Amino acid sequence: MATFYDYSVPTPDGGEKSMADFRGKVVLVVNTATGCGFTPQYEPIEKLYRECHDQGFEVLDVPCNQFFGQAPGTDEEIHQFCSLKYNTTFPQMKKSDVNGENELPLYTFLKSQQGFKGFGKGVMALTMKTVAAKVDPDYKNNADIKWNFTKFVVDREGNVVRRFEPTEDMKDVAACVKSLL
Repeated sequence: MATFYDYSVPTPDGGEKSMADFRGKVVLVVNTATGCGFTPQYEPIEKLYRECHDQGFEVLDVPCNQFFGQAPGTDEEIHQFCSLKYNTTFPQMKKSDVNGENELPLYTFLKSQQGFKGFGKGVMALTMKTVAAKVDPDYKNNADIKWNFTKFVVDREGNVVRRFEPTEDMKDVAACVKSLL
């Protein structure tokens, strides 16, 4: 049976980033977009990265344009936007699909380990329920990524311990990460 460390994702320079490079580290895998209502989450993700990187924390940023075209532009344009607007220092991967026939095999694995459990409560959760239902009437019953900034936390042994929907508080994501360091 495959593990997290058996996968790799394409990098903007045409190479591959092996998840085996993250062995022994806590990893936050997140599909991102530059033109999304959740794009400001780059700020707390970068803050967490800077605060915890030296303790063995990594961010795997996978830009994705599958949700209403909210990640337009080239990989270089996305990188420039993030580094200039949010001062991101963690590496970004090549823009890729996280659902469907061209989804990254890593995402097939992540979704098999942590399925969709709901958007939580609050105004944004209600909004996302409405949007998700329009895109996929059966959204509650499948593990597909529903929107940009869905996050998976992987522990130091490569276990996918938690999935966070974009509507969940970044403080909860940070607490989860810190509990594993």
